[in-house]
Amino acid sequence: MKSIDRNKLNNFAKELLSKRQTHFCNSSLKTEAIEYLNGLIDFLFPHFSNKVYFNQEDIISKLQLLKRDLIQLIKLLNGMAPPNIEEIADNFISKLPDIHHMLWADAEFIYQGDPAAESVDEVILAYPGFMAILIYRVAHELYLLKVPIIPRILTEHAHQITGIDIHPGATIDSPFFIDHGTGIVIGETTIIGKNVKLYQGVTLGALSVDKSLSQQKRHPTIEDDVVIYSQAVILGGNTVIGKNSIIGGNSWVTQSIPPNSIVYNKSEVRVRRTKEFENTIDFVI
Repeated sequence: MKSIDRNKLNNFAKELLSKRQTHFCNSSLKTEAIEYLNGLIDFLFPHFSNKVYFNQEDIISKLQLLKRDLIQLIKLLNGMAPPNIEEIADNFISKLPDIHHMLWADAEFIYQGDPAAESVDEVILAYPGFMAILIYRVAHELYLLKVPIIPRILTEHAHQITGIDIHPGATIDSPFFIDHGTGIVIGETTIIGKNVKLYQGVTLGALSVDKSLSQQKRHPTIEDDVVIYSQAVILGGNTVIGKNSIIGGNSWVTQSIPPNSIVYNKSEVRVRRTKEFENTIDFVI
């Protein structure tokens, strides 16, 4: 320690103490949030748990335990915990029937839309798109109830295990379809209607990442019955993709599209007359 600048160490210790006194989150918050999520998934879908519920009273008792556990989880936010934790927990538990109903509609919609799916059970157990939607719908309700941090922990957990990044603030109706899903990004102020299908690599993003825009609608609106194929990028809070439209793969959309539109990039095939290509792209990987 003699070789280290003592003043530098003192300043570091002072800064560290200050940060630890003003930022209350501890290491258990993320772990406990994911454990609560997994317990909720086990409860909502028998596909993930061996637990047997014999009657309605068993279900009601489990709901009471879920409420108690949510209160304990929110308390881990310490100084950031909202004052009305009991009210938040009551409201969240009261929303579970709606979440459950929407998720079964989502699973059925994915099954009906994917010829490779052999059953709804296969969708629930094995499809990352369904898992991302499931976690989003739980996180979204907590987001609406003004619970800080925890909703984002949940959707980032979904991002890690599925490759699909849905901000908990996005508004997504049901049924909703994600096929494959890897690389999908859905921003905070995105609005998505019913019967919308997204393929892998789709970005519903903002035109600018300026912090001053945090309170504005920055992400697009997708109306009902729209299909957006892989790698399409749709940007901007004023951009509206009209009902029953199709956005082709690799499209770049920054302005509104009227209902019943088709947007696509047409591939061009030219037969070369010599061995040398004209205007070839020189690139490396």
